[in-house]
Amino acid sequence: MKIKEIREKETTALTHELAEAQKHLYDLRSQAVTEKLEDPSQLMKTKRAIARIKTVLRQRELEQAPTAKSAKSAKSAKSAKSPQPAKSAK
Repeated sequence: MKIKEIREKETTALTHELAEAQKHLYDLRSQAVTEKLEDPSQLMKTKRAIARIKTVLRQRELEQAPTAKSAKSAKSAKSAKSPQPAKSAK
């Protein structure tokens, strides 16, 4: 699967696709152990597909995160700038 195809899919579809790819990788590893794997290059192809999907999902997560993170930092900056009451000398 090409990265362009992955980016065109929605997040929920990618999550489902990731789960399917991980199951497929597990099956391929099982076949490799029992020496019934016909095409060993499928292992690497599946690993790369999983990595691509995870990369796109993480990029989407980071695109959404800065808006929430900047709001938190703005609140903490306001509270830090508020003047502290002066301590009275006794």
